[in-house]
Amino acid sequence: MSRHLEVRDVLKTIVASARELLDAEYAALGVPDDHGGFAQFVVDGVSDAQWKAIGPLPRQHGILAAMLHDAKTERLADVRKDPRFEGWPSAHPDMSDFLGLPIKDGEETIGALFLANKNCPKPEGGCGFTQDDEELLGILAQHAAIALTNARLYERSRELTIAEERSRLAHELHDAVSQKLFSLRLTAQAAATLMDRDLERAKGELAHVAELAAEAADELRAAVVELRPAALDDDGLVATLRTQIQVLDRAHSAHVTFTTGGIKALPAAQEEAMLRVAQEALHNALRHSGAEKVRVTLDKHGQGAVLRVTDEGAGFDPKAIRSAGRHLGLVSMRDRSSGVGGRLTVESEPGKGTTIEMEVPGG
Repeated sequence: MSRHLEVRDVLKTIVASARELLDAEYAALGVPDDHGGFAQFVVDGVSDAQWKAIGPLPRQHGILAAMLHDAKTERLADVRKDPRFEGWPSAHPDMSDFLGLPIKDGEETIGALFLANKNCPKPEGGCGFTQDDEELLGILAQHAAIALTNARLYERSRELTIAEERSRLAHELHDAVSQKLFSLRLTAQAAATLMDRDLERAKGELAHVAELAAEAADELRAAVVELRPAALDDDGLVATLRTQIQVLDRAHSAHVTFTTGGIKALPAAQEEAMLRVAQEALHNALRHSGAEKVRVTLDKHGQGAVLRVTDEGAGFDPKAIRSAGRHLGLVSMRDRSSGVGGRLTVESEPGKGTTIEMEVPGG
């Protein structure tokens, strides 16, 4: 667990380790949000198809709530017979014996770990999980708390580093580019004043204007290169998108998912444009659509790739969105797409959600 720095990787490792150590059929770990649900819920022993069929993340009720709010371990012979049991979706696997306990950082409950269906003969009317299992899971939970806290601190420090870097660049833009543009403006005014009185000096001032414009363009180009996300250079588009979507999934009540397949590296400009369009589309979906689910897919398309950001939220009428289009960043997204030879399409309808699709040709 301590080898991983990404929160999602830590959660998956905890769940897989717990299931293996206690020889259970199913394991899950929930990280609570501030709205009575789970910011993240990771399972092991359930196929992707099953998980998709089960539906939205569970809410904090029944036995799940007991572990989060009462900070108490629960070991049950049959979870279905507990008076707090409130049922589960039709696609949910059937579970009987159950062991769950909170994961704590000091006095704060930062998660809850659940195991079900011990792979062993069950005593008559009893639970397959033993006191030894409970103690072993308690030790694992202590290590899990440390690993999860470290991963959260790492992600937070990285976010702060990015914010500090952007602040530094903003100062550089102000100090360097703004001053260059101010000098350019004054020199152009001087050239205009000299036109009628001293043509040779005016020509010299205009030559200086050209020099200043070239210097300002170089400064801007250097700033744009620095603004390219470092993770994009280090990890590529797929890994960068996955990491950012995991952070958004944890930070918002909406469930944000990411799937991809068959993608090869794209030209740097196309990768950056796709990342920026994905960020803008996700911002719109999470802040304006009211959707409970937001899906991001990135798939191979010929030599290039196609990105889709889909929500099931409020939607809008694209034909009546001229003024709102700028507000939603649609103009910026189209500019970014066309700037790298790509194509952006927007499909939306009031009450039926929105899909933003961007296609790029590749290298």
